[in-house]
Amino acid sequence: MGLFSSNKDKVPAPPTPSKVPQLKTAQLAALYRAARVGGDFYDFYPVGGAKLLFLLLDIAGKRETALKVAASVQEYFRKRADVLFGPAAVDDSDAITKLLLDLNRQVMTAAGGVICAPAFLGCYDEEINTLTYINAGHTPGLLKDDEGTLLLNANGLPLGLFSHATHDSQFCALEPGAAVLLVSKGLVESKSSNDEFGIENVQKVLESSQFATAEAICSAVLDAVEKHEKQSTRFGPSLYIPGFKDNEPNDHTTVVLMRNAAVQTAAAGD
Repeated sequence: MGLFSSNKDKVPAPPTPSKVPQLKTAQLAALYRAARVGGDFYDFYPVGGAKLLFLLLDIAGKRETALKVAASVQEYFRKRADVLFGPAAVDDSDAITKLLLDLNRQVMTAAGGVICAPAFLGCYDEEINTLTYINAGHTPGLLKDDEGTLLLNANGLPLGLFSHATHDSQFCALEPGAAVLLVSKGLVESKSSNDEFGIENVQKVLESSQFATAEAICSAVLDAVEKHEKQSTRFGPSLYIPGFKDNEPNDHTTVVLMRNAAVQTAAAGD
């Protein structure tokens, strides 16, 4: 889970650290580098035998509130997922829509009112290699396959703003070797001088190489952001001091789901 607490700070206990599960048909990775004082958190939860739910949430406001909301959402997310994805004939599209609606209300309940919490909620079905997802006001996800790179843009409002806000689920098939990359808002907004890293640079990194593993994609993006922040200006090297002026610490979070590449067929005549 992507929230950090220090023993020196009197803040609520953070959510339980989320273990990255092992998948049969895909790789999963989650890496971050930063001060870990923001409101990003992620969670993974296997359901229905061959499905994986994953959630990336960015909670605005004070750190104490973010920790409280994140812990509450994590507990509710897992309990509600068991209910909605329990039936064998469950429709992923309907279930994920209902789950996000319930999570939206839980965010508001935990926060004690209105709060802005962009979210990306996905369900990967290992049996048919499909991804059903909702981007609720979050930074665009990116899907890379042999046909190119597609932005998985927001198709609804962030969580925590309206109790009855609804979102339509989206669907895509993951071809062998295809990868889905999620990044935090703080990563996209990382600055060198006055220039933000931007989703365009995230896309360039993803398209720059045929990555062998999901973790390699995460590392490449984080390395590129670090290099961007240290980029020299015409006045010399950039001076980045967290907490000074506009240089507030940002969450640099990356999550990658990558379907395993196709097994090479045997040569003719073998």
